[in-house]
Amino acid sequence: MPESSPSDQLRFVGVSLDCADSDELAAFYVGLLGGRLLWSEERSAAVQVPGLLLVLQRVPDYQPPVWPGTSIVHLDLSAGEKLAEPEQRALSLGATRAEPQPDPRWRVLLDPAGHPFCITTLAPPPELLESAYGR
Repeated sequence: MPESSPSDQLRFVGVSLDCADSDELAAFYVGLLGGRLLWSEERSAAVQVPGLLLVLQRVPDYQPPVWPGTSIVHLDLSAGEKLAEPEQRALSLGATRAEPQPDPRWRVLLDPAGHPFCITTLAPPPELLESAYGR
C-alpha cells in the first residue's frame, strides 16, 4: 500500500465561529472581507473568502469570549502597510476595539459576536504560503 502524506488525507478548509446571530455575523464578515455568502439557514451561515470558509453557527445561550483570556482562536488579517483605514472600516461595520492593545503593529478588534480578530501589518511572504501548499 502506498504511503500517503497528511495533506493527502486532510485539508484545512474553514473556521467555524459560534454566535447568537449567524446572519448578523455573516453580513459583518462579507462587509469586512468581501467574498460571498454561500448559505444562510436557521442554525448557520457561511461566507467564502479567498482560501477560507467561515461558518457562523448559531448557538443557544451564546456567551462571547472575553479579551484577553477565554478566546480559543482568533483570526489574523493582513492589512498591508496600513492599519488605520482597515480598522475604521471594521469599526463602521460593527466591530469594537479591544483593550488592552498588546502591540502597535496590529489592532485587536472584536466582531459583533465578541470574537477577537487582529488586523496587522505583518504577514508571511507569499512564497512561504505558496510552498505550504506545494505550489
